[in-house]
Amino acid sequence: MGALAIAVLGVLLPGTAYLAARRYRLGAAITTLSLLGYGAAAYLVLRKRDAVIGWALDPNVLLWMIAGLGMLAIIWVTVLVTSYKMLRPLTASPGARLAGSLVVGVVAFALAVSTASGAQTLVAQRSLVDKVFAGGESQSRTRPKISSKKDLWQQLPRLNILLLGADDGAGRQDTRTDSVMVASIDTRTGNTSLISLTRNFMRMPFPPDSELHKIYPTGFWDPHGEKEQPEFYLDAMYRNVPKLHRDAIGPSDNPGADVLKLSVGEALGLQIHYYVQINLAGFAQLVEALGGITVNINYPVPVGGNDDKHIPPSRYLQPGPDQHLMGTDALWFARGRYRVPTADLARQARQRCAVKAIVERATPQNVLANYQSIAKAGEQLIRTDIPQDLLGQFVALGQRVKTAKIANVDLDKKHNFPTGENPNYAAMREIVRKALNPVRTTTQPVRPKTTTKPKTSTIKPPTNAADLTSECAYHPGSPG
Repeated sequence: MGALAIAVLGVLLPGTAYLAARRYRLGAAITTLSLLGYGAAAYLVLRKRDAVIGWALDPNVLLWMIAGLGMLAIIWVTVLVTSYKMLRPLTASPGARLAGSLVVGVVAFALAVSTASGAQTLVAQRSLVDKVFAGGESQSRTRPKISSKKDLWQQLPRLNILLLGADDGAGRQDTRTDSVMVASIDTRTGNTSLISLTRNFMRMPFPPDSELHKIYPTGFWDPHGEKEQPEFYLDAMYRNVPKLHRDAIGPSDNPGADVLKLSVGEALGLQIHYYVQINLAGFAQLVEALGGITVNINYPVPVGGNDDKHIPPSRYLQPGPDQHLMGTDALWFARGRYRVPTADLARQARQRCAVKAIVERATPQNVLANYQSIAKAGEQLIRTDIPQDLLGQFVALGQRVKTAKIANVDLDKKHNFPTGENPNYAAMREIVRKALNPVRTTTQPVRPKTTTKPKTSTIKPPTNAADLTSECAYHPGSPG
């Protein structure tokens, strides 16, 4: 039993069992290599974390990692088996030999399973990176030109990402974007402002230097059409503009997203750098993979239902604090709008709270524990033009976002968007400008002979930005 124990424990530090078997040269060589390997791994994790993250997001490096894990499994099993053979007493009884062989076989199987599981995770990671994130050959005129990856956030002190919720469920001939939101991130602090646009905005503008502006100088609408034009709403632009004017957009992997990046950016006075598009029909899979989200429900939220067809919901999510929602219920928490007071505004508020809940739920421990499911869901759910070679910096930024403040910028749609016919984009741009660039004020220096302490510089809080902690709190009966 002593030989078996030494052989098994020798797996933790390969080579030590050889030393115990008096194979000093071989044992010293393998033990030294093992210690060097452990030391290198500790150094990389503690001092070169950004490099490790970069490797984990590089498909070519991931392929070598997968091969390396396979080689490591072979080495571990070989060391275990040969160690036991060297240490096993020659006088051991057949029963003892059989028992020892069974234990060694079980440990070898466990080693093979653990490395295979790690390899499967790396395969899932490689597939996710390859299928979701844009490579260097991706075609998009709206992506920013980055001169150097080393000073990325100096080039982009404020990062603006367009978040699209695409609805391609039953009854839809083409994709509509029922959810349009901009996440504006201060890349130094990670503080994030969410800006929601109502799905039935009309006359969405285009940048003056774009081909689409020449076609629609007063915004996307039909001057000869009816007062309300659903096919010219914001949520119809993703499918209709490329269908009508594909040549005006130019080369693009996702022309609908590029159209919205241009138009939403012009409406808010921002340059939209990248987009992330999520298929709402599969949103439930991501929430399931994360193990659900926790939100406050302030009023009954409909599950299903159709106002236009007078089809009532199948049920309602009941009000209550700290409600743990799994996939389908989380989806309807973000989507439900059947006869909800101020339906679109209320839904936008719940969508922001759902984003906040997902950020809170995506802890490193939770993500690692469920990574293969999350990666599989991500392949089916997400499209984006974020380049592969910038993913390391985005992951590091994501860690800052997770611990920073998330706020909502209120566009004051009741005033700027009274009828759905003619939104006041100039007023909205001014609101966004003030919210993202709060006025910094300073007082005059105090003369030395006075006893009053000098006042430090302050930043006036933006009047149209609200912390989501308050917005997403439990306020029973609140419609939004």
